[in-house]
Amino acid sequence: MIVERRSVIDAPTDRVWARVVTPEGINDELRPWMTMSMPRGAKDLTVDTVPVGTPIGRCWMRLFGILPFDYDNLMIAELFPGRGFDEQSTMMSMRSWRHERTLEPAGDAKTVVRDRLTFEMRAPLRVLTPIIGIGIRALFGHRQRRLRRHFAS
Repeated sequence: MIVERRSVIDAPTDRVWARVVTPEGINDELRPWMTMSMPRGAKDLTVDTVPVGTPIGRCWMRLFGILPFDYDNLMIAELFPGRGFDEQSTMMSMRSWRHERTLEPAGDAKTVVRDRLTFEMRAPLRVLTPIIGIGIRALFGHRQRRLRRHFAS
């Protein structure tokens, strides 16, 4: 299944990039519904400093920041510094997870953020794909609203 979201952020691309690649920025986008931890030994890494093409370990996702419910075996397959990344990972619940995020300047002071998510649930969970797709669409809409709000203040 494929889910796509797009938003215009009231900030220059370099500022948006500096925010979206950090664990703090990622977790701010996800809150209050969930948070994602970095693996042991990788806590200081950001999306733009992880080794490209190498899984860095399990990033646990926690419901409301407390209850672990899934993990992402995070791997950045491609990195376009300042412009985007292509995460291709596996999860406990998903056979494949791909998150492509791109940032494009829109004039001097705005940025277009695009998220494209492609996923395949593991065999026992495939019947839930339409429901999970609705949830992922809502979550990434929420993430982009939080990002817009961050730069609006």
